[in-house]
Order: sequence, then structure tokens, then C-alpha cells
Amino acid sequence: MQLRYKFRLAPEPSHRDALARAFGCARTVFNDGLRVRRTAWENGEDHLSDGDLSKQVITQAKATPERAWLGEVSSVVLQQALADLNVAYRNFFASLSGERKGRRVSPPRFRSRKDNRQALRFTKNARFTVLDNGRLRLPKIGDVPVRWSRRLPADPSSVTVIKDAAGRYFASFVVQVADDPLPSSASEVGVDLGLTHFAVLSDGTKVAAPRFLRQAARTLKRLQQALSRKQRGSNNRKKAVAKVARAHAKVADSRRDWQHKLSTSIIRDNQAVYVEDLCVVGLGRTRLAKSVHDAGWAAFTAMLEYKAARHGRTFARVDRFLPSTRMCSDCGRINDKLSLDIRSWRCPCGSTHDRDVNAAKNIKAAGQADFNDRGARVRPAAMPALRGEAVTHPDAVCSAHGVEGIFVFQGEEDVKSTTPTTT
Repeated sequence: MQLRYKFRLAPEPSHRDALARAFGCARTVFNDGLRVRRTAWENGEDHLSDGDLSKQVITQAKATPERAWLGEVSSVVLQQALADLNVAYRNFFASLSGERKGRRVSPPRFRSRKDNRQALRFTKNARFTVLDNGRLRLPKIGDVPVRWSRRLPADPSSVTVIKDAAGRYFASFVVQVADDPLPSSASEVGVDLGLTHFAVLSDGTKVAAPRFLRQAARTLKRLQQALSRKQRGSNNRKKAVAKVARAHAKVADSRRDWQHKLSTSIIRDNQAVYVEDLCVVGLGRTRLAKSVHDAGWAAFTAMLEYKAARHGRTFARVDRFLPSTRMCSDCGRINDKLSLDIRSWRCPCGSTHDRDVNAAKNIKAAGQADFNDRGARVRPAAMPALRGEAVTHPDAVCSAHGVEGIFVFQGEEDVKSTTPTTT
């Protein structure tokens, strides 16, 4: 498995100037390549191969007075910028043809020096080195100090230097790591994600939603009001923009750290984890959009998925159309739809259910049924349909609220430096 290990950089003024030149050169090559491809398409010309495009916008461009400064940075940085362009085009055409699943991918756009994120990449060909004194040696940039929070498990195959909107610099290493199986556990769990309670487990555990964005709302409001009063183009406005970006970065970092700890705890304690396949994109267009984005369900389930694969656990997503909320986890009866203000309900079979715990139990049963290779019955027995039921197609019911929360899980993994390659 390939993982990304992300560390904070502390570049000196000379390093910042060199990185700014490298960002600009990579951005220029990307834009030149995009302009050439667009012009060829508009004129009905043949598609340029990757080698011909590289020769035109890098090799030949360096020989011209207008682009002679491209030679001030490593050639690997320029080649990787063109590689990013080619990947963007392949993703775009695969999305058009239907080969790429998910949302439609837009065609590549021109990059700007005003973009919130600037990045460049060095591969092994660039001969970047992690020195014994802890510094990162980058070609034609220098030895940049790194704030190490842990050791790299293996030699990295590439490193991406990133400057975010808050003005922070990071080095993201791609490392090939071996699987790290955890001791077997007899416990399996279903997870129902919500807003009042971030996660409700099938064993009855409820994890209160931290709501990092809501907690920082007053600070963000004050900073954004101050930003709106600054004159466009002034230095004070640039400073205000940086303050707003740092506040948002703090929210994102806090959420990511908390989700890593919770996901690690769940994976460590359970042999199998089952979650509902929520349509986060659709929920993000409702009146609950702000709360949905603040929760970060997609990032959390992605963490569960890659950690389960690495540690030898089972992870599965249950069909989003499963009526997990209104299905009785004891008898399997599908009852009438429940409004969000109903937090507990009683089934005609005599069972009384907490709305979210019942949904988590049904998610667990559905996941076990999908992974049961011996064909034994795992889900509750089927019940005869009521006479008034017109169809049997299940409806999507999303539990958006919970009741009293309890203390959230705490984990031991330092996650501020790790991001998976697939998310």
C-alpha cells in the first residue's frame, strides 16, 4: 500500500524565494501545455504526443529569451507539471466516456499565481535527499528544515512541496508500506453516521459530533467582516486574507486529527466495520449543507477503508436505500416513515428501539449478510407485507439528528502527518 506522510516545512527566506520561482516555472509550463493542446483542438490539428509537447514547451522554450528562466529550476519539476496536465486530460475524457465513475470531471483550467494552493513534485530522478541532520535537500532550492513528527517507514518515491492558502509549507512523501495486521478481534460493528451524534455504533455507543466549524463561527465571522472592510489590492487586505485562511486551516486540521483518532479506535477494536453508503453530494445541497460539510463523513469513511485494508480488517458499505431507520432490528418488519423528531419508536412485535442504535444494528446485519460466504441467514427473517403497502422498493431514510452524546473515542495515532493516497 502507498501512503502519504505529510510534514511541515520551515523554509528560510532564500528557500522561499527559490520555491516561489519553482512554483512559477511549473505553473507556466502547465499553462503553456494547456494552451498548445487547446489551440490544436480548436484548429482541428492532430493530438500532440506527450513527448512532442514536452519538447515544445520545455526543451525548445528554454532556448528562447522569453522562457530562458525555466532553466533555473529542476527539469523534473517541469516534467511533472506536464504529467499533471496529461492526467487531468485523461480523467476528463474518461469521465465523458463513462469509464470514470462518480461526478463529471471538468476539463483542466489554467493555473494562477493567486490560487490558494501551489504545489510542485520531485521524483527519484531529481535526487532529493533526506539528510542526516533532518533537512530535506531539494535540487536548486537547498536544504529545507523539516518538522519531523515521526520517522518515515521506508525511502520515499516522490515528494510534493505544497504551499497552502495560509502560507504554510508542507512536504508530502509517497512511501510504500507493508501491511500491518492487528490481532484478530471477535467484535463486529455497524456505524450509523449523523449530525447531532457523529457516529452511533451497533453496540449502543454514541459519539457526539464535535462541530469544529460551528465552534469557530464567531472567530470566522469577525475575521471575514474585517476582510470585507479592507481595500482591494492593499497589503492590509492580503494580511486579512491570510488570517481567514489560517482560521479555516485550524478548523480543518482539528477535524482531521479527531477523525483519525476515532477511525483508528474503531478499526483497532473491531474485526469488521460496516457503514452506510451516504450520498454526501446530495445532502450537501440541502438546508443541512453546512452541518453536513462540517461533519466530514466522506473523509471519515475513507480513513476507515484504507486503515481496514492495511490492518487486515473487513470494511464494507451498505446500500444507501436500505431502510435502516424504520426496519425493526429484531423481527425485520419495515414500519412507516419516521419524522426526524421521533428519536425512539415501538414495533408491533413489542420491541422498543432507539432510532440511531436500531439503524446501526441493521447496517451491521446487512453488512454481515453481504459478506457471509456460507449462505447462512444473518438478516432478520422476512415479514409479510402489510395490505396497504403498494410497492416493495425501499426508501432512503437518513438519520440526521441524535440524542444525548457521550465522551468521544480517543486514539493513540499521530495523524497530523499522514494522508492516504486514495482520498
